[in-house]
Amino acid sequence: MFRCGFLLDCSNLLLAGLAFMFSSSILLQILACALYSNWWPMLSALMYVVVPMPCMFFGGGSTQFLISRDGGGWIDAAKFLTGASTVGSLAIPIILRHAQMIETGAMLIEFTSFFIFICTVMCFHRASLDDYDW
Repeated sequence: MFRCGFLLDCSNLLLAGLAFMFSSSILLQILACALYSNWWPMLSALMYVVVPMPCMFFGGGSTQFLISRDGGGWIDAAKFLTGASTVGSLAIPIILRHAQMIETGAMLIEFTSFFIFICTVMCFHRASLDDYDW
């Protein structure tokens, strides 16, 4: 287990790690476009903006409602919109590759970027659960 030292604060280390992961995801997104001189893969970056919106609008900025069994109209709508935007993030590169608008390498870089982005979101979710651990 990693123990925080006197000069090193765990929350700052976590924040720096999340920022690095998110930045590397965006860098891979841009590289998928720049390496193949085709900016169509940037269309899936739009979904990176859409994915956290249900949490901000319906969940009060918290991700805890995503794992709860509580229902209700707005909570169910938020869960549906989060899932639909996540699937859309995967589907856009596949559809663009099928239409031969992007190369296979760009699609694979997009998938790697998406994987890093999802890992970032899951780490943020875990950290926010640890903050509110009762």
